[in-house]
Amino acid sequence: MDITDVILHQHAEQRRMFAMLDEIPRDDSETLAAIWKRLEILLETHAEAEERFFYPLLLKVGKGAADADDADEEVEDAVKDHNEIRDAIREVGKHRAGTDAWWQAVVDCRVANSDHMAEEERQDLADFRQHTDLQARHDIAVQFLRFESQRAATGVPPEDKDPEEYVEDHG
Repeated sequence: MDITDVILHQHAEQRRMFAMLDEIPRDDSETLAAIWKRLEILLETHAEAEERFFYPLLLKVGKGAADADDADEEVEDAVKDHNEIRDAIREVGKHRAGTDAWWQAVVDCRVANSDHMAEEERQDLADFRQHTDLQARHDIAVQFLRFESQRAATGVPPEDKDPEEYVEDHG
């Protein structure tokens, strides 16, 4: 098991769940709300698990990959992205499922999440693979999945973090 594979798999699941919403009739607010709740839990538990287990080690071993100058830049940007996704999730929660305002908030969340995943796959995951051995990647995957599994039904409360303070505390 490799944390980079786990993250990639969950990114695919997030994309799939956003696509599922596209397939639900817009007036089926009960189904839309149920699928959104599952996606909301996945997004936040994924983000929190990355912040607890993946990014701290990336800050220690990473050098920067692709278009990132260093690991600090990668992680600051990732935490900032997570905050933007959390803000978008909060906005979705202000509207009744299926309304135009709800759909706009879902689209905004999808865009923020898609941008984040692309950057993370290009920078953070590549950097991590290049500078971390397989045992460490396995160990972090186990911690990551245990954390997420323990919170699968309820998620974790969304809590914004200061990206610079995060890097300072974990770097």
